[in-house]
Amino acid sequence: MTKWSKEKFVQHLTSNCENHVAINCLELVSFSEKLSDELSWGTGDECGTMTFKCNSDYGLLPLFRLSSNGKINLQLNFLRSKNLNKQVLNDMIIKFESNFLREYDPESYPSDSYEPIEDLICTHNQLENFMKTIEGCTFRLKQ
Repeated sequence: MTKWSKEKFVQHLTSNCENHVAINCLELVSFSEKLSDELSWGTGDECGTMTFKCNSDYGLLPLFRLSSNGKINLQLNFLRSKNLNKQVLNDMIIKFESNFLREYDPESYPSDSYEPIEDLICTHNQLENFMKTIEGCTFRLKQ
């Protein structure tokens, strides 16, 4: 049973996050509404979550989760466990690594965890590159 909705999520986000973090998150919500095959809203007590999901040959896959406390969870290890086409997963990882200047190999990134969005996305260009990466992954998963 869903406790959170877009309205509750946005209200919590804007009242609990710094302005630049809220703006980036709101842009991700808008992007997700347009592109995802399914958006799901969380059931947590402390904060809300929004999960971007994409249809694929592997079923409905979550690509990332956003929390209403300004954190993001990249679903890379979950996607690794699904044995996705290596080209799709490697393309996503390489683009994340170059955009965020971090390593996302299994040793450096052993589990999917929530990270403050301001630690990953410092510029609008990084936000746009992240969205383009998700968009490209979505299209490739549907081929």
